[in-house]
Amino acid sequence: MRPLRYSINVTLDGCCDHTAITPDQDMHRRAAANIGRADALLFGRVTYEMMESAFRQSAGAETDDPFALTIDAAKKYVVSSTIGTVDWNAELVQGNLGDAVSELKSAPGDGLFVGGVQLPMALAELGLIDEYEFVVHPRLAGRGPTLFAGLSKHVDLVLVDKTELGSGAVAMTYEPKR
Repeated sequence: MRPLRYSINVTLDGCCDHTAITPDQDMHRRAAANIGRADALLFGRVTYEMMESAFRQSAGAETDDPFALTIDAAKKYVVSSTIGTVDWNAELVQGNLGDAVSELKSAPGDGLFVGGVQLPMALAELGLIDEYEFVVHPRLAGRGPTLFAGLSKHVDLVLVDKTELGSGAVAMTYEPKR
């Protein structure tokens, strides 16, 4: 069974709005490495559309940004009941979320990678996330959405890795306590 890994950037006060964090090359290199550890990406509609608009490579366009290259080439699964079709090396996932993601996890491979806010909340509720990475940035946003607001039950985690980035951000990786 391949693991489902989640990673999100968050400010010290818990804001997970992507506009509250200034990305740098170190952050993008780390994200590219994380994505590179997965066979496919799992996105909700909002994250898929945001990533596609920012990182889809146009025919003939060239970039040396490792994050853009990695995410553009990755296989993607999009969970949505509001869009009918996807492209950009993507496949639409519909129906029962738990069954669909369990089926994806049961396929052979190195892992799945999920980003965003709403879909990971639903996956955490179902106990389907095997690894959580929180990249905590040294910023107080004072506004914006927070992670896992409304989670119906506690999810106890065990710290398995911690890395300080050049920007002062700290990437902390946790696994669910079993």
